[in-house]
Amino acid sequence: MENLALVADIQGMTAIAVALILGLSAIGTGIGLGILGGRLLEASARQPELAPMLQGKYFLLMGLVDAVAMIGVGIALFFTFNNPFLAAVTG
Repeated sequence: MENLALVADIQGMTAIAVALILGLSAIGTGIGLGILGGRLLEASARQPELAPMLQGKYFLLMGLVDAVAMIGVGIALFFTFNNPFLAAVTG
């Protein structure tokens, strides 16, 4: 009976951790892309002739910033479907 309570506690804490990972990665990505886009507009307004080059670099960095959130999603899915903490209790 105590083992079932421990499993339930681990599953509950894992759900909270997954929610934090997904939420904070989404917030961080949103803030990062907002700052990056604002800087792109400032730089394009100052030197319009460099706008195409800056836009290409913006899209490259946007993909890299978004990749961090995708890594967070992968880690969250790992903890959701293959929880390594439950193996110590049930194994």
